[in-house]
Amino acid sequence: MQTLLIVEDDFDLNHAICLVLEKEGYRVFSASSVERAKEICREVELQLIILDVNLPDGDGFSFCEWVNNEKKTPVMFLTARDLEEDALAGYDMGAVDYVTKPFSMKILLKKISIILKHMTPAETKEYDDGWLKVDIDGAKVFAGEEECLLTPTEFRLLRQFLMNRKQLLTYDVLLERLWDGGNQFVDKHALAVNINRLRGKIEDEEHKYISNVYGMGYQWIGA
Repeated sequence: MQTLLIVEDDFDLNHAICLVLEKEGYRVFSASSVERAKEICREVELQLIILDVNLPDGDGFSFCEWVNNEKKTPVMFLTARDLEEDALAGYDMGAVDYVTKPFSMKILLKKISIILKHMTPAETKEYDDGWLKVDIDGAKVFAGEEECLLTPTEFRLLRQFLMNRKQLLTYDVLLERLWDGGNQFVDKHALAVNINRLRGKIEDEEHKYISNVYGMGYQWIGA
């Protein structure tokens, strides 16, 4: 699961952003000060920091510079400071993006997704834990010594899980990635049916790979 830090001293905005990101399947920490943000950076492995400029005990530019020197974690500014020189200063400090308030939550989510996607290692081509063997390019799957004959939808599901191991995939994310632009009507029930069929083909009593996170989505729990 990808982990993000929101550094914002407006409590309501901080809380709202955290709720939306958690719904999208991210693990989210929040801070309202530079001091607390540094504590979290030292304690947690982060994939992205979303950072305001104006903070009660310092400014985001200095913190961004500290992050680049100490942690090398990507930083996205989210701030009301909308002057050109402020944006340029943010980029000079090493930020990967500079978003000004007011902002669109949908666009913010898309920007986050793109940044994290560019950070993600090359797509998994093979998976082999000794029991389950998957050849992504060849579309071959074996459980034990038996080949699993998956439907195209089941294979796309398996591919999504292998590409996002340990990360919570929400119902909406899976539905969008699997059936976006399709002509068929699909819902959570159709998704659950396909996942249950996939589990029935690749799992047994000793080998479990897909966990249902109640009310949220599914997560790959294999190696």
